[in-house]
Amino acid sequence: MYDFRSDTVTKPTPSMRQAMFDAEVGDDVYGDDVSVNALETAFAKLLGHDAALFVPSGTMGNQLALMSHTQPGDEIIIGEHSHIKTYEVGAAGVLSQVVYQTFDDTIFPFDIEALASKVRKDDIHFPVTRLVVTENPHGSGRVQNLEAMKALKAWASKENLPVHMDGARLFNAAHHLNVSPKDLAMQVDSLMVCLSKGLGAPVGSMLIGSKSFIARARKYRKMLGGGMRQAGVLAAPAHVALQEWQTTIARDHAHAKTLRAKLDALDGIDVDFSASDTNMVFIELKRGGHDLIDAARAQGILLGGYKGSAMRIAVHRQIDAYAIDRLVKFFESYCARM
Repeated sequence: MYDFRSDTVTKPTPSMRQAMFDAEVGDDVYGDDVSVNALETAFAKLLGHDAALFVPSGTMGNQLALMSHTQPGDEIIIGEHSHIKTYEVGAAGVLSQVVYQTFDDTIFPFDIEALASKVRKDDIHFPVTRLVVTENPHGSGRVQNLEAMKALKAWASKENLPVHMDGARLFNAAHHLNVSPKDLAMQVDSLMVCLSKGLGAPVGSMLIGSKSFIARARKYRKMLGGGMRQAGVLAAPAHVALQEWQTTIARDHAHAKTLRAKLDALDGIDVDFSASDTNMVFIELKRGGHDLIDAARAQGILLGGYKGSAMRIAVHRQIDAYAIDRLVKFFESYCARM
């Protein structure tokens, strides 16, 4: 099977499996896991912040950030189509008990004036605006550039508002912009980076921020059941991913570019080239589609993220040139019979 559903399906490399086997471990709740401690230190240093926290998932990382930045009843400014708002099961309302003030996150670069209009005035009728949440890269496949992130930081600082970034695929954004991950990470007060998406490690995410912020998040992680014991076997392959990310992500972006060009040449498919900043390919079928997923599976291809006539195709470590050709041939055959 060639799995194009998401980069979360990436399998660990032999070097990652060996690192897991060799990992020095300890009880992470006690702070004794050497491999986890080393990973947290490496991420904090790489991204220019004081501290980092290893968490089981990106959703937990984002929710810990909201819990650590806010108090119940606060309001957060967040993108209308963001992952935190749309795909995290309404956790912010349950765990942090915050309310949303949404902004149009389909605008690139940010509309700072529109963001500014979302900040609540000091009024007895209103909740307190406590946090700005952004996502880069955005789930639409687009990246906010460094200048936009700097403008966001400058405005938020003037408003005395911290900024949290869902940076699940931060390293993809950095590669696209030809900047360091640190350049982007330094424009926010906290961020979450997923280890099992663009970086291709098996499990986990990192939450990064100040020492006091991470101390609060660490306690909330324990509250939510995210305090792990001998977690070094999960942290070890992330060390490998961190050493190889530039090669990994450059290859994935190159394969995605090739796939866009080949699919665009097919009659029956429209490729969204405005959403071509990362390892994701967004297409729309001009006709058919009701049996697409089943038809692809019958040919050894797994597709997902299908809504109406639109689809997201993910490129990752297990997607090579042969897999791309297989997918293109499938779509060529599928479109021809529609």
